[in-house]
Amino acid sequence: MLEIGTKAPEFCIPNQDEVEICLRDLLGKWIVLYFYPRDNTPGCTTQACDFTAQQDTYEDLGAVILGVSPDSPKKHQNFIEKKDLEITLLSDEEKVVCEAYGVWQLKKFMGRENMGVVRSTFIINPDGNIAAAWEKVSVRKKRKKNGETIETLHVDEVREKLEELKKA
Repeated sequence: MLEIGTKAPEFCIPNQDEVEICLRDLLGKWIVLYFYPRDNTPGCTTQACDFTAQQDTYEDLGAVILGVSPDSPKKHQNFIEKKDLEITLLSDEEKVVCEAYGVWQLKKFMGRENMGVVRSTFIINPDGNIAAAWEKVSVRKKRKKNGETIETLHVDEVREKLEELKKA
């Protein structure tokens, strides 16, 4: 996992419309860069829908939301249309960006091991440095509070951290 305060690895990869998006072109803005395994899977769909639902709030905070997976731009376009997503999805088919950010890892599932994206989120500050990071993200967590089960959303946790970082 990248350390807080270090320079975010540079990237230039295509979005769902095959337009190249580069980190250097986004400097001066806050960036929420989240990595997810695959389009149209339950957790990934929930996460993308959660970020879409709060996109206006993030924009009000001066932040750009970018989702990254190894899926192709065409798959991203299909995912966006199918789920009415409004966020930008980046295609890292060669897994170069996933490797640079340390999210392409050996994963174990049902006794099998294979390489894949470990769901992770980074906040990159306007200077291009890692300001916050989450690894092995649970999109929604259930916990007990005062005897009641409540659900917390990762997207809320990221937004709250962004608000805190902007005040500092």
